[in-house]
Amino acid sequence: MSSSKLDIVVYGATGFTGQLVAEYLAAHYRDGSLKWAMAGRSKDKLAAVRDAIGAPADTPLIVADAGDAASLKAMLAQTKSVISTVGPYQLYGNELITACVDSGTDYFDLCGEPVWMRQMIDKHEAAAKASGARIVFSCGFDSVPFELGTFFVQEEAKRVFGAPAARVKGRVRDMRGTLSGGTAASAKATFDAVAKDLSLVAILNNPFALTPGFEGPKQPRGSKPAYEKDLHSWTAPFMMALINTRNVHRSNMLMGFPYGRDFVYDEMVLTGPGEKGEANAKKVMALNSEKTGPSAPKPGEGPSKEERENGRYDLLYLAVAPDGRMVRAGIKGDRDPGYGSTSKMISECAICLLRDTPDVAPGFWTPGAAMQGKLIKRLVDHAGLTFEVEK
Repeated sequence: MSSSKLDIVVYGATGFTGQLVAEYLAAHYRDGSLKWAMAGRSKDKLAAVRDAIGAPADTPLIVADAGDAASLKAMLAQTKSVISTVGPYQLYGNELITACVDSGTDYFDLCGEPVWMRQMIDKHEAAAKASGARIVFSCGFDSVPFELGTFFVQEEAKRVFGAPAARVKGRVRDMRGTLSGGTAASAKATFDAVAKDLSLVAILNNPFALTPGFEGPKQPRGSKPAYEKDLHSWTAPFMMALINTRNVHRSNMLMGFPYGRDFVYDEMVLTGPGEKGEANAKKVMALNSEKTGPSAPKPGEGPSKEERENGRYDLLYLAVAPDGRMVRAGIKGDRDPGYGSTSKMISECAICLLRDTPDVAPGFWTPGAAMQGKLIKRLVDHAGLTFEVEK
């Protein structure tokens, strides 16, 4: 690949999340070591965003549109990789995936749409392996902290138990910040697609939707509040579990089943003990439906800078041995999950593949399976995440 190529193009740089990604790259890679560009449908809007975020005046601006295959091809000819923040991906992502696969260009997105992801894997996996493209879905809050939380607690389980645990629990202890408008739109697009084609229901409901050719054991449904004795807390369904659990099982498969073929994994929100905990769990259930309903944020809308900086999240990971012993780990992020932390994570996923793990084989990947411990290190060093073993 010619060294004159750009390292990364941010596609969708005039959208809410795309701007945050571009702003992050502009602020953290000012030394010229990273060659990056902004792409979108309007050169004038791109220039306005470039100036607003304080990016260097010579930051390349590329006009490209999902509806214009030639423009996508021309964009990809200039770069080693592309970060796409243009969702819902099932509506706007097909052409870019095809173009990346055809040209052997690495691709990163924030996709949380399991049905579409499975369709793309089935359609393009062989061609990506042939062309050299690494296609990396789900590089934001869904599902990087959860996928790497599982990996991290399993590494500790190996040290303590002598083997990975067949049972891991992911529990959300705290989460401050709004769901992104893009996430809400993606959920709606998925439900719309399923309503039109009921054969997609089977993919949506299958915990192993993203592990073609492998079906593991029965998994917890996590669809209603429950009391967990070992944690002395009520739990409520976690709305991101639908995509995260699928990605964690895919990650296990892509790494060659280090967690075993009988691995059981679920995610829930901890809501506290007693009657208050039970009431809180029911409240979370009600809020979940609101987040994708009519009052959900629209794509392109998002929290203020102050809200993003005041946001955070705290995840508890438990690896449970057959004899009941547990290993605990905490994974924390220092910004709101949907925007502030997500924009840092996807940026560092792209840089990690480029700089730290360039030998990852072509094909369709999860970020955790592709980059493993090196991605954890990069997120800790640069993106405000912490991974710690807890007693």
